[in-house]
Amino acid sequence: MSAPDFSQWLDFEPYCYASDEKSIALTRALTELTVWHRSQCPEYQSILDSLGVDPFNIQNLEEIPFIPVRLFKEFELLSIEREDVFKTMTSSGTSGQEVSKIYLNRETASLQSKILSRLMKDMLGKKRVPMLVIDSPDALKNRQAFSARGAGILGFSMFGQDVTYALDESMAIDVDAVTSFMERHSGSPIFIFGFTFMVWKYFVLPLRDRKIKLSLEQAVLLHGGGWKKLKDEAVDNTTFRAALKSLAGIDNVVNYYGMVEQTGSLFMECEFGHLHAPVYADVIVRRLPDFEVADLGEKGILQVLSMLPLSYPGHSLLTEDTGTLIGEDDCPCGRLGKYFQVHGRLAKAEVRGCSDTHEKPE
Repeated sequence: MSAPDFSQWLDFEPYCYASDEKSIALTRALTELTVWHRSQCPEYQSILDSLGVDPFNIQNLEEIPFIPVRLFKEFELLSIEREDVFKTMTSSGTSGQEVSKIYLNRETASLQSKILSRLMKDMLGKKRVPMLVIDSPDALKNRQAFSARGAGILGFSMFGQDVTYALDESMAIDVDAVTSFMERHSGSPIFIFGFTFMVWKYFVLPLRDRKIKLSLEQAVLLHGGGWKKLKDEAVDNTTFRAALKSLAGIDNVVNYYGMVEQTGSLFMECEFGHLHAPVYADVIVRRLPDFEVADLGEKGILQVLSMLPLSYPGHSLLTEDTGTLIGEDDCPCGRLGKYFQVHGRLAKAEVRGCSDTHEKPE
């Protein structure tokens, strides 16, 4: 049995199909993936069997079986042979926390990269632009076993040129490097990437404390990775954006929602502050405690679906995040598909994420 071939999806624009048309095509693709993973991953087969799920009887997207994202912390779930593992991804975590381990073969890594490129072209255009990374180059030390942090930097760096790091090895802002970068690219479009909490803690706050003002008016800042610590410090999206505008002149700030368990499948924020599901992925909001599909505008737990995981059964995951489906096909930005809002972690859920569990090195 061969893994499903989704190469034809690479021809699709990210937000080109209305929800009903997209749902039919994505249900077919995710059903193929469910059958594939059931045949290749014994643990996944056991889960489906215990739930009484017959993947050949799936009729719609809501019937695609999901597994808790936490299982990747507790089990090594693969749908490939060990010798075919090309790269191992891990979620970030503080000392003592369990981390997810995601095993990629070359085919899965290639598909992730190509889909990510499609999504980034929608935001940045086709040309690579100068890139400033709000992180330290130390994050890329281990190229074979990437944390979510390192994987994010490397993945997004494909869309930049003259990649410059804003932080040094001690996570202090390198003002000289940032100033030199701005001088080299004055008046040109700039791409800035960083994880949300790290942008705030290691970029915004030091600029504020040292009363430094930067001129990055031409920049697009892409950030993601969790808001929990910022919300604990009473920093919301409005405060975050206002600080970047005041200290660095950045107007174009784009948040995204994603996770290492579905690398490459990103839900990008539009200019109206809505997170959008591209054609390659989708989101379903489910009620607690019965996991029935929630109504439009009703808060629930997020299930995320993606056609990208070929090497592990991560195509349909129940997250530990709450959110609300705001609408479908009618966002003022013009993008088709579902759009939604993320509220935060479930109560008592363990904190984990790309950035908000970062520990500053000694």
